[in-house]
Amino acid sequence: MHATASRNIHIGRELAQARPAPPTAGPEPELDRVVGFLGELMVEIDTSLDPNTPNPHLSMILNLLRGHLEGRLVSPSSLVASSGVPYATAMRRLAEIQAAGLVEQRPRTRTGKSFSLHPSALLLDRFKQLSDRIDRIATAAFAGPGAAEGARDYYFGGSYQPGTAMIPPPRALPQPVKMPGGLRILVHSDPTFMVMENLKRHFEQIIGADIQQRAFSIDRLRIEALRNAERPKSRYDLIAVDLPWVGEFVRSGVIRPLPEIMDVSRLDPADFHTAGWRAAHWNGVPYGVPSQTTPELMFFRKDWFAAEGLEPPSTTDQVIEAARHFHDPRHGRYGVAWNAARGTALGHTFMMTCAAFGQPIVDLPKHAGGYDADQIEGRALRPTLDTDRALAAADYLMTLMEFSPPDILSMSWYERVRPYAAGKVAMAYGYTLLAPYFELDETCPAHGNTGYLPHPHGPKGRPIAPVGGYVLCVPSNLAEDRIEDTVESLVAFTSPAAQKVYAQNGSRTAPRYSVGADPEVRRLSPIFETVDQMSWRDELQFWPRPPIPQISDIIHICGHELHDMLRGLVTPREALARVQARAEATMTTTDT
Repeated sequence: MHATASRNIHIGRELAQARPAPPTAGPEPELDRVVGFLGELMVEIDTSLDPNTPNPHLSMILNLLRGHLEGRLVSPSSLVASSGVPYATAMRRLAEIQAAGLVEQRPRTRTGKSFSLHPSALLLDRFKQLSDRIDRIATAAFAGPGAAEGARDYYFGGSYQPGTAMIPPPRALPQPVKMPGGLRILVHSDPTFMVMENLKRHFEQIIGADIQQRAFSIDRLRIEALRNAERPKSRYDLIAVDLPWVGEFVRSGVIRPLPEIMDVSRLDPADFHTAGWRAAHWNGVPYGVPSQTTPELMFFRKDWFAAEGLEPPSTTDQVIEAARHFHDPRHGRYGVAWNAARGTALGHTFMMTCAAFGQPIVDLPKHAGGYDADQIEGRALRPTLDTDRALAAADYLMTLMEFSPPDILSMSWYERVRPYAAGKVAMAYGYTLLAPYFELDETCPAHGNTGYLPHPHGPKGRPIAPVGGYVLCVPSNLAEDRIEDTVESLVAFTSPAAQKVYAQNGSRTAPRYSVGADPEVRRLSPIFETVDQMSWRDELQFWPRPPIPQISDIIHICGHELHDMLRGLVTPREALARVQARAEATMTTTDT
C-alpha cells in the first residue's frame, strides 16, 4: 500500500482506538423504551413477589430484542441462560418460539455449525404493535386522562431541537445480507473511514455479513475506482467518491443512479445537509449517499486571540494581519498553515481560495447563494482562472507564504494540522474530519482552545465553508445479484444511528441535521453545532469545487503550476496564464 495511505490508516486507527466501544444512545420512543420497561418490571415482580413463576418465553424474547436494538450478537446459549428456568426447559421454550416463527438463525461460520439468533420480521412487527399499546396504556395510567394523545404532539423540526430527541443505536437488519465473500467497500484512508474500519465487527453484526474495506490515498482512490469500472464485474459493492468526481464518474459510467436500484425516499433526503446532498447529484439525479460532509474551515487559537485582544479573522486581510502578529519563527511560532504541497493538495487550496474571493474556477451562472453548480450537464463552460479575482487569490497565497512554517511547500492534508495541534501555529485551514487530532488528545495545546470559522473572504467574496467529503456509490458493473443486499447495507451505513456511532467514536463529520442536533453528539464537539449553523446560513457550498468531468485534471494543473509560483519560479500572472491555457485545452479536448 502507498506510504501516505498506510500512514493515514495508522492515524485513523489511533483516533478511533482513543474512543470507547460504540456507546448506547438514549431510548427511542416505543420499542426501545418498552423493551427496557418490561425487562425492569419483570425483575421487580420476580424479586418482590414470592411465590412466582418465571416466564421464559418473554424473558428470551426481551433478551433477543435488546440484542437486536444494540447491534449485539445473541447466541443460543446466552438466550437460554436469560430464560430463568432450567436448561432443558429453556431449550423446549426456545424451540417453541422458533416454531412460532419469532426467531431466525444466521450462520456465523461457513459450516453453519455455529449460528446467532435474531428476531424475525414477524416478531418485530408484533412487538412494535404491542409497544405502542403498552406505551399508550402506561401514559394514560400514570400521566392522567388525555395524556396519551398529548404525548403524540409533534411539530415540524421538533425532533432536531437539542434535548428533544436522541438517536438510538443501530439495529441489526431484520434479514441478514447474503453476499458471497461479504460486503466489499473501497474507501479513502482518512480518519472517518478508519473509524468505520475499527467498528467493522460491530457493523458486521448489524448487516449479518463480513465486511472487507480497502483504503487508498485520494489520488490512488480515484485511479482504483476508474480501473474497477473497466473490469467485467466490480470488485467492490460500494465505493467512496470525492464530491468533485461525481460528474466525471457519471460521464465515464463508473457509478449507477440511485433511483434505478432503490427507493431514494428511504434515505430521508431532507435530513442531509443541503449542500452535501445536492453535491451527490448529477443533472438532478442522485448517484450517491453522503457518508461524510466535512467543510473546510479556518481553525484558530481562541486563547491566543483573546490574550492579544484580537477579533477572529473574518476577511483575508484580517488573516494576514493576525498571521503577521503571531508569526515569530525565532521562537518556533508561525502565523498560518495550509495546503501548499505540489499537486492535488495545492490545487484544492487554490480553488477554494478563488471561491473566498468570489470567483468560481469555471463560468458558472450566478444565483442567490453564490453560483449554480447543480445543472452542469449540457453547459459550455469555460475556465475562469486568469481573472482579477483569481489574481487576488494568488497574491493572497503568496502573502501567506511569508507567515507560514518553513516546510509549507510540502504541507498537505494532515501535515498542516499537526503543527497547529502542537501549538506552533495560530491558524490553520482544515477539514472538520481533521479536528480529532487535537479534540481527542488532551495533551495538545490546541485541545479545548480552538475556534471554527468559515473561510475568511476577500473584498468581493462572502463567508463560505467549501464542502468536502465523500458519497458512497454503487458501481455500474456490480453484479445484479448483489445489488439488493448492497442497497440494504448502504442504507444501514448512512443512517442517523450509524452516523451517530461514527461521531461517538471520533469522527467529526455529520452529514445529517438530526445527527448534529442530537444532544449526545453536540456534547462531543462544538463542530457539530457550528456546521449546522453554517448550513442554515447557507454558508456550506459545493460550487468552489464544481463536479465538472474535467475537475481532476484542472486540480492537477493548478497544483503544479501554482507550486512553481509559490517557489518564486514564475510570477502570479504568468502562473495563471499557464493554468488558464492548459485548462482551456483540457476542457476543449474532453468536450469534443
